[in-house]
Amino acid sequence: MTAARLRSLVIQMVVLFVALGLVLFGAAGTLAWAPGWIFLVLYLGFSVITLAWMVRHDPGLLQERMTLFGSGQPEWDRAFVIVAAVVLVAWFVLMPLDAERLRWSHVAAWLQVAGGVVVVASLVLFFLTFRENSYSSPAVRVQRERGHRVVSSGPYRYVRHPLYSGVVLFVLGTTLLLGSWTGFLLGVVIVAMVAWRAVREERTLREGLDGYEDYMSRVRFRLIPGIW
Repeated sequence: MTAARLRSLVIQMVVLFVALGLVLFGAAGTLAWAPGWIFLVLYLGFSVITLAWMVRHDPGLLQERMTLFGSGQPEWDRAFVIVAAVVLVAWFVLMPLDAERLRWSHVAAWLQVAGGVVVVASLVLFFLTFRENSYSSPAVRVQRERGHRVVSSGPYRYVRHPLYSGVVLFVLGTTLLLGSWTGFLLGVVIVAMVAWRAVREERTLREGLDGYEDYMSRVRFRLIPGIW
């Protein structure tokens, strides 16, 4: 990866975190909101570590992760990505409004601490998934140009969509850490959207990726081992 490309990625990351901070603390109405800072530090730390790892070990995955819309991506998934982005922004606005500015929700301190632990667990699962699967794209598509193959090691031994499992943990942990029960309700919608996408994604992979149907027969659960 060229130095210019790396600088561009770093600038994009900085812009993303400034924007996220503006959303969180703008909606909260104050900078003196400890849960918001804890969340930002955790997520920034994860992003820096993951970016550094991808630059060093898997630049192809990094390039893929930077592409929200790819060749061969179904139209339904393009629409899903747009809707999901809108819902996520609304979620990040709602939680600080609820927890800090309007103070509708009252979440016990120990639950907020537990939420922080769950957020860390979700970020670890994200990293393990990226480390194992070089084809982990934000777009539903078969990456024939990259020699796409079925991955069944690491967390993929237990669930077929560990990245989405991480999203479930991330949503739960973030709503608890930030102290927002109304955010939890919208989080249920996000989880339902992810579950819907997992089912549709499997149809695409089963039809276009050699060996995926056999993998589905060996790994029974999509998101939660022993449940679904």
